[in-house]
Amino acid sequence: KMAVYSDISVDQGTDFSAEVSVDDSDGTLANLTGYTVAGQIRKTYSSSTAVNFVCSITGASTGEITIQLSNTVTAAMKPGRYVYDVEITKTSNGIKTRVIEGQVTVHPGVTQI
Repeated sequence: KMAVYSDISVDQGTDFSAEVSVDDSDGTLANLTGYTVAGQIRKTYSSSTAVNFVCSITGASTGEITIQLSNTVTAAMKPGRYVYDVEITKTSNGIKTRVIEGQVTVHPGVTQI
């Protein structure tokens, strides 16, 4: 199954959170019991530095994943465009599957208190 392509907008200096629903190849919600999840943002695909999403499986039986960035993390990101993806890993065999990918646009913030 191909990863879903979805662009994300993040306001610099704010908390970001998004829910992701993972489907099986037949279109039904995936059972994520026995999986872990991780995701990263990079300026380009080949960048050596990355920003890690805080990822959690919030509904294993319903394929629900939450990805988050704290306001401290987004405040440190320069405004502009980035790329990201999120992968699940089956714990029993280590097989990784990309579930979502796309661009992140960080919008500059004004309030800094």
